[in-house]
Amino acid sequence: MGSRQVTAWHGKNITVAGLGVSGISAARALAGLGAVVTVVDGGDSEGHRARAAELEAAGISVRLGDAQTLPEGTELVVTSPGWKPDSPLFAAAAAAGVDVVGDVEIAWLLRGPDAAPWLAITGTNGKTTTTQMLASILRAAGLRTAAVGNIGTPIIDVVLGEEQYDVLAVELSSYQLHWAPSVRPHSAAVLNLAPDHLDWHGSMEAYAADKGRIYEGNTVACVYNAADKATEDLVVEADVEEGCRAIGFTLGAPGPSMFGVVDGILVDRAFVENRQKNAQELAEVADVNPPAPHNIANALAAAALARAFGVEPRAVRDGLRDFRPDAHRVSHVDEVGGVTYVDDSKATNTHAAEASLAAFESVVWIAGGLAKGATFDELVQKAAKRLRGVVLIGADRALIAEALARHAPEVPVVDLARTDTGAMLAAVREAARLAEPGDTVLLAPACASMDMFANYSKRGDAFADAVRELAAEQA
Repeated sequence: MGSRQVTAWHGKNITVAGLGVSGISAARALAGLGAVVTVVDGGDSEGHRARAAELEAAGISVRLGDAQTLPEGTELVVTSPGWKPDSPLFAAAAAAGVDVVGDVEIAWLLRGPDAAPWLAITGTNGKTTTTQMLASILRAAGLRTAAVGNIGTPIIDVVLGEEQYDVLAVELSSYQLHWAPSVRPHSAAVLNLAPDHLDWHGSMEAYAADKGRIYEGNTVACVYNAADKATEDLVVEADVEEGCRAIGFTLGAPGPSMFGVVDGILVDRAFVENRQKNAQELAEVADVNPPAPHNIANALAAAALARAFGVEPRAVRDGLRDFRPDAHRVSHVDEVGGVTYVDDSKATNTHAAEASLAAFESVVWIAGGLAKGATFDELVQKAAKRLRGVVLIGADRALIAEALARHAPEVPVVDLARTDTGAMLAAVREAARLAEPGDTVLLAPACASMDMFANYSKRGDAFADAVRELAAEQA
């Protein structure tokens, strides 16, 4: 890092909002550059105090139990992603004329002159999988890379670390983009847009606008979903570098400047000579794991970003073959009595559940949890013909039950009021009772998990454990 950047931070009074992973990373990095750092957090648990003690030992001030008052002399606020824009601390900062930015913005500002370019990905669903697919493709091309941002190592630590990279695959949430006005990726993709986190953003328009920030300043490619016009609209509105191209992806046959699927082959009609007539074969649909429609779309987006960076076709194929999805993302658990059990606990909103349900012909659906303000009519309408039965769990299951009554009244529904530790086993047993050989029992809750479980991973683990117990009983 150049001396100018170090000088810019030395002695600056910076308040870091949040004592989580990204907040601690930002606090340590800025203090290491000579800034005077104060971390504020509304919590005051034993865990908070332990983390605070570690930072204080490094010369960083920590204030617990008060996340509303702006520390005196603050010149910049660095927020953790989840803090809402209307937080009292930020209102106080605005009144004092103090800027608020996020850790991604700080990482971008701390990049050196020879820093690795960013290939960035956002969207309501599929961000993590697509980012990891992209990193796998880049590695297959022999490039030094890492999947960072909203996943993995905090991005500030990657930017300031000793390891050198050729390019970074960067997952960015709408929260992170909201607080990152200066970020200018090499190329970027918005995978899809559906209502989510509207309580945070305030409106769908504000949510979409924050997603659209990812296209600002792109130099080579703005990748959009041809099946989701809202993503293309964001490209049209973006201020990009001269020569940057709009590149669409589709599950059908692609037109020029697009990626798509022809006879089971993923093809590129964007980064080829004479794209009006030619297409480059990249990989087979069977190379995508799992080959569900929404995941093929993820693969096309990852391939488009990799090709925008100059990656050869063979590396796209090899990277997709090497990729293994994280747990709880359309994960095959077991087959019991001719019925397949699939864990997609990561489907925490209706858009994700719709994609998951579309991957199977005949489904017994386990759904429910915290709806986060969502409605389920459109989801149920689209999935109705695939549903063999439904088992509902969680706090807001009545909302799904009402949608089922309106749009799929012939589908049998089991409503489980239980929230104890045996609730998931009961749900799996009820699903098994409704299922017939050839069916798929699918956990795709369309809701958040925190009413019954610590997180979606724990919910998925409980499902897998229940399936294994069911298999043992029937062995």
